[in-house]
Amino acid sequence: MKVLSQAPFTPTQDDIDAVCATITTLQRAQQNELVDEFADLFLPDAVWTTAHGLRLEGADAIRTFTAKVLPGAMKHGKATYTPERLFFITPDVVAVNVLQQPITLSGEKSDTAPQGHPTQILYRTNDGWKIAAAQNT
Repeated sequence: MKVLSQAPFTPTQDDIDAVCATITTLQRAQQNELVDEFADLFLPDAVWTTAHGLRLEGADAIRTFTAKVLPGAMKHGKATYTPERLFFITPDVVAVNVLQQPITLSGEKSDTAPQGHPTQILYRTNDGWKIAAAQNT
């Protein structure tokens, strides 16, 4: 994983680990179809563009959409989420480039589904890192 920062700030290993833990939570919520856990990752005024190009504005809209599409979505396969690049723009804002690797229900790499390369902008809050903006492509 590549870690960059805007000078003069240098993130600590704790910063890096906490951001990666948020991506792990995102993966767990998606794989296990946990609507509330997924939606709770977003700031109240977050914006998320789905893989199909639908832009959702605000945590309530994200939660409503997710409640419709996530249950049952993993019946044919899942995906792993691996942070590939972290760019700490400020000590409290980081851009995360993720490799979204489709896997079969048995955990094998899927040969039929394409990889994704979503980007999340995370913001540090008192409750940990939250997604401020995301583009799932």
